Amino acid sequence: MSGLLDEFKVALHGIWQRRWLAMAVAWAVCLLGWLVVALIPNYYESHTRIKMEVTDVVPDANSNPLDDQRRIDQLRQELSSASNLAEVAVAAGMIDRSASEAERASAAAALQQATKVTATPDNIIDLTVSLGDGGRSGPEAAALVTRVVENVVSVFRDAQIRGGTADAAQTIRFLDQQITESQTKLSEAEQARAGFEARNLGLLPGAGSPAMRLESARAEMAQIDTQLIAVTSQLAATPQTMPGLPSTGIGVARQQLANAQAELAGMRARGLTAAHPDVIALNSQIAALRAQAAREPSGGGGAMSNPAYAGLVAQRNALQARRAQLAGDVANITAMRTREPAVAAEYDRLNREYNVLKDQNDRLVARREQVRLRGAAESNADAVRIDVLDPPTSPRAPTSPNKPLLVWAVLFAGLGAGLAAAFSISQIQTTYPTAARLARSSGLPVIGSVTEQLTDALRDARAQRLKRFAMAGAGLALLTTLLFALEIFQRMRVG
Repeated sequence: MSGLLDEFKVALHGIWQRRWLAMAVAWAVCLLGWLVVALIPNYYESHTRIKMEVTDVVPDANSNPLDDQRRIDQLRQELSSASNLAEVAVAAGMIDRSASEAERASAAAALQQATKVTATPDNIIDLTVSLGDGGRSGPEAAALVTRVVENVVSVFRDAQIRGGTADAAQTIRFLDQQITESQTKLSEAEQARAGFEARNLGLLPGAGSPAMRLESARAEMAQIDTQLIAVTSQLAATPQTMPGLPSTGIGVARQQLANAQAELAGMRARGLTAAHPDVIALNSQIAALRAQAAREPSGGGGAMSNPAYAGLVAQRNALQARRAQLAGDVANITAMRTREPAVAAEYDRLNREYNVLKDQNDRLVARREQVRLRGAAESNADAVRIDVLDPPTSPRAPTSPNKPLLVWAVLFAGLGAGLAAAFSISQIQTTYPTAARLARSSGLPVIGSVTEQLTDALRDARAQRLKRFAMAGAGLALLTTLLFALEIFQRMRVG
């Protein structure tokens, strides 16, 4: 233990012997360190909290909540984008409005490094900007960083309003172009369909088409078959003659024939042609009545033909004639559809193309109207609502670095460097502060040592040197205190 104490005393003695070297090194390190600390810029920080909400002023049927969240994430990225921060640099006074693009880009890059955007739940964003003084005074730098945060929010809000209107106008121009092209294609498809209908009239689906005509004919034939069954049943139960009545000279068949011919004349007077179904049926009925009238006696008494029976026979004959006509029509229509199978398919294809183009055009027109309404609404309403929850803070002191603490840290670093330099030199030089160390180094016995004898003049000289050394140390401590006070004063000026 005593050996360690002796070594410690020897080390202190060596440092003391070289105290001026230690003091010089301490002064050099302190001066250099304080210069470095003075050149370090003070950074001032301003913070705010904002909340973003996307207001759907014109609801879209295809929108979903994920689109709103993606829009919020996109807005958060745009908040710290280079284009937005370049405008902020101009608005906050960091650069002039006449600055070149290179200067704007440089200022935007510096702000991007100094800006921190953190998203929190409920679409709340923490915005922090930390700027160096850049040669400005503390109050000027603090005011600048506050202006920057304020303008980040205001410039971004204005850009969203302008951007929404500009995007709507650009989208409307694009949709107008698409609608013009769609209407041209729609007109061509409509003309192609109309021309096809004109070339294939009577063979197309729809009203008057072969399919509908065939269905109508079959339905009417089914009704006629039902009526024929009813008429046949009535004929079986009706007698052909009525006995005991005097003859009138004109048979029933002849009377019915005259009535039918009068009805046919009325039809022709109305303009019905021989191809009309009613005219055809009536002609068949007239032919049947002529045959009956030829077999009917011209006069005399006795039994008379039953008019009800004759009417039923005429009705049956007309129904049979109409059914025969319908059967012919069904055969003709079936043959027509067999001969022209591609007409319906081609017409269906033209209809599909027309319907697709019409639906596409209707959607484009509806989309244009929606975008127009959205742009008009966004110009008068806040489509992107930005609420400032906490106003930008005004820094009262530099955030970093802590220069008062660094001043004292430099002092201690300088003192440590001086002690280390003196100790190192004491270990390098070949002197022996004690007789025991000389004996250990040489391996020879040391007979004795000579004690230094101090005269009054030597004591006075040493006292003067010690006084100057104390003054040098006091000057270092005083300078440290002054620098510390100066840094504290500069920090107080900001607040």
